Amino acid sequence: MIDLSGSITALVTPFRGGVLDDDAFQRLVDRQVVNGSSAIVPAGTTGESATLSHEEHHRVIELAVEAAAGRVPVVAGAGSNSTAEAIELARFSQQAGADALLTVTGYYNKPTQAGLIAHFTAVHDATELPMFLYNVPGRTMVSLSVETIATLSALPRIIGIKDATGDLARVALQRLASGADFIQLSGEDMTAVGFNAMGGVGCIGVTANIAPSLCAKMQKATLSGDFASAVAVQDKLAPLHEILFAETSPSPAKYALSRLNLCTPDVRLPLVMPSQRVTERIDRVLDELGIDS
Repeated sequence: MIDLSGSITALVTPFRGGVLDDDAFQRLVDRQVVNGSSAIVPAGTTGESATLSHEEHHRVIELAVEAAAGRVPVVAGAGSNSTAEAIELARFSQQAGADALLTVTGYYNKPTQAGLIAHFTAVHDATELPMFLYNVPGRTMVSLSVETIATLSALPRIIGIKDATGDLARVALQRLASGADFIQLSGEDMTAVGFNAMGGVGCIGVTANIAPSLCAKMQKATLSGDFASAVAVQDKLAPLHEILFAETSPSPAKYALSRLNLCTPDVRLPLVMPSQRVTERIDRVLDELGIDS
């Protein structure tokens, strides 16, 4: 069974001329591996999965598995508000060689807790891959309760959660309800150090797209108990965390990557390029951090 911890990158999906840029994507994967990321997550929220066709979603998973080449685990985004679609994506991810699944709560439909249990159970039962729940109520308008997470954690292959609630109290409550072995990963860069101090073991983050080595260094410090060093790195990264979410992610992250000549800044409608106010701030933060490609 996979054991994830540390800095895990929620990868952007680069486009060029409106189509998937395979070469740029695989270069991004390699950059993550070389710079110490513990794992990668393709085709999640940051990967604009909501606007990918099924064929593109499949291709992104294939490219990630190929580029990672076993050096780090690939946690495939396999979420949808349609359970049937989530199952199809999960099964394809297993076929493509992914190491685990990340499956989001059912957005737009606003299912009950009973509906969420049924949804995640059906996806769990469809493959043999370990699976992480993804709770991001700011995007989906529905949240997994601590009790629901405990119920789902009893299933043999639901082994952890990406918690993007921003509520650090939940880390303790979820550990008490689901057990110390249940893997808790932050889904919010700005509170990642505090999340680990409460008992988390890593972060599936956006900032690692831009600054993978610094994010890896910060996570490594927390996992060794050196929170003074972790806070020092976090303070350095805080302006980047903030500006990457000044407008809807991943638009700011893609602009930052374009500044580093790693991909184009293209996003898909209804997302648009960041405003000039935000791009100017990104320019300043990147210059201050001294990050290069």
